[in-house]
Amino acid sequence: METVTGGCINNGARIETDSGAVLFLKWNRSAPAGMFEAEAGGLRALSSASSLRVPKPLAWGDDSEGTAWLLMEHVASGRSTPESERALGEGLAKMHARPVEGGFGWARDNWIGSLEQRNPTSERWAEFWRDHRIEPQLQLARRQGLMHATVFDDLLDVIPLALADIERPELLHGDLWGENWFTSESGEPVLIDPAVFRGHGEVDLAMSELFGGFGASFYHAYHAVREAARAYNAYRKDLYQLYYLLVHANLFGSAYEAGCVRAARRVLSEVG
Repeated sequence: METVTGGCINNGARIETDSGAVLFLKWNRSAPAGMFEAEAGGLRALSSASSLRVPKPLAWGDDSEGTAWLLMEHVASGRSTPESERALGEGLAKMHARPVEGGFGWARDNWIGSLEQRNPTSERWAEFWRDHRIEPQLQLARRQGLMHATVFDDLLDVIPLALADIERPELLHGDLWGENWFTSESGEPVLIDPAVFRGHGEVDLAMSELFGGFGASFYHAYHAVREAARAYNAYRKDLYQLYYLLVHANLFGSAYEAGCVRAARRVLSEVG
């Protein structure tokens, strides 16, 4: 077993079996029950709905001592290239453009990092984003002594207006930052560590822009399939990034608070 570094929540290792098969094992000694079952479902959903490479989940469980684990196909990594980034951008845009059944939400709750992500089915995207993304993270932050600025209360009031035109749910990776994709040895882009739900495709796009890890080839290819809406650059990117900034504040502390305030103010300056 060869330990793999890079994750900030879970442990990982490359395993070679006696028969020569190479697998990848993730585990967490304090994970909530069902976390890796939810991730396995997300991996299967992404694989079914897109042409992008996704490691196949093989088995998962929670042992009696509280350790959760997920065993999956091992995909050897290679070097990222403009071609792999173009393939990722095109594949993601096509996945977002593909119709999906059901309302906004998902068949079960899952996790964003180590935080619960609730996914009840909703008919209106604005209500889902306000009630099941922004507000729960805001409340959690306030219980930790953060985010008491009134700008956040004003923001909650304008979300229905800001997202009123989004009517069609799309399948999302849900946690698309630079460490949650890589290029395989054969040059394919590979998606990992999803937090899937049915939402608005611009959420994945906004997350990709928050911490870097995606080059110009990715964005050119994505926008060749789906052009950026004016509202995305004006305020929706900030509104979608705010969720992930709140998550990071709840996981890692007050260093993210100023970014949350700036994002909320930019939305209000355009919508409020």
